Amino acid sequence: MAIIFSRKCELGLQSVLYLASVEERDAVPAEEISNALKIPKEFISKILQELTTSGIVFSKKGKTGGFSLAKKAASIRLIDIVSAIDGDELFRKCVLGFPNCSSSAPCPAHATWTKLNEETLKMLSRETIDQFKKNVTQKVESLKER
Repeated sequence: MAIIFSRKCELGLQSVLYLASVEERDAVPAEEISNALKIPKEFISKILQELTTSGIVFSKKGKTGGFSLAKKAASIRLIDIVSAIDGDELFRKCVLGFPNCSSSAPCPAHATWTKLNEETLKMLSRETIDQFKKNVTQKVESLKER
């Protein structure tokens, strides 16, 4: 999804998926998430603080502190994370960057992009973190091999 979302958003999605995969734990230290996902600790901490502000992640300070999901994984949709980090501008602007692109004044890619955009938005709005968390452990294990 690197074409669509910022790297920060991709890492936010991965971090929330990781938290969902260890959901039974009270708090997961940023360092653990950083090590598991091969992301610099400072960067992941910044992303998780942003997700804390948006109510997706909970932050606990102190010796036993860390991050956890602020609500059940089944109630966190992928679009919630994307909107919290990248906003929803992507779904409203022209893929080629033309100002005032619309159905009445379309750019060369308008028709195709509109269909892809609508399907992407539907999928992100429909899918929840809970639906993906079972596959996260296997993916994180494959990162250790790198």
